[in-house]
Amino acid sequence: MNLLLHSSPESFRDCNPQSAIQITGSKSESNRLLLLQALFPNITIENISNSDDSEVMQMALKGNEEIIDIHHAGTAMRFLTAFFAIQEHRTVTLTGSSRMKERPIKILVDALQQLGAKIEYIENEGFPPIKITGQKLSQNKVSLPASVSSQYISALLLIAPKLENGIELRLEGEITSVPYIKMTLALLNEIGVETSFEENKIIVTPSAFEAPRPQTLTVESDWSSASYFY
Repeated sequence: MNLLLHSSPESFRDCNPQSAIQITGSKSESNRLLLLQALFPNITIENISNSDDSEVMQMALKGNEEIIDIHHAGTAMRFLTAFFAIQEHRTVTLTGSSRMKERPIKILVDALQQLGAKIEYIENEGFPPIKITGQKLSQNKVSLPASVSSQYISALLLIAPKLENGIELRLEGEITSVPYIKMTLALLNEIGVETSFEENKIIVTPSAFEAPRPQTLTVESDWSSASYFY
């Protein structure tokens, strides 16, 4: 049997003697766009990943709970920490599975606190669960070790258009995650946010609009998932 692989969001269908299957969207791109959509509701997303991380992101961003359990979703923990730090007049507690409570979040929390965020550890210093009191962040200069996970870097870059003065992020040392950083910046550019990435300094300007023009963004399919069918 031959397989026709489709990236469009159609349901599975049999086409004798061939079959067509849907390839889910990239998790990395989906989670970035979901956060941007929460900041700029004019954005519509197609072909969202069906991964646990992306499903947790969608539920957390649409809900109004004071305690948000992200279970094992590491990307969601990092992106949501940054997101809720700028949600004025809202306080949330981010928690997760026992394994998630062993995964450090201190580097990101320290960076957000440099920008003026109010974040407290509830149990162990440097680890979830964390209590976040959202507020306006007026500081714009922050530094991170260049070797940290790209998710820490992207979390800061994604909220930058909503910061009063944008962000100037310096990465100290040798950068190890350039492709993912460039993915984040490309998505910001696509909705009209100006950015620059020169040597070890990244600048994201504050958005010149309350909401970008209405637009539909399609998540690139995660073609690596096709290997399971083969």
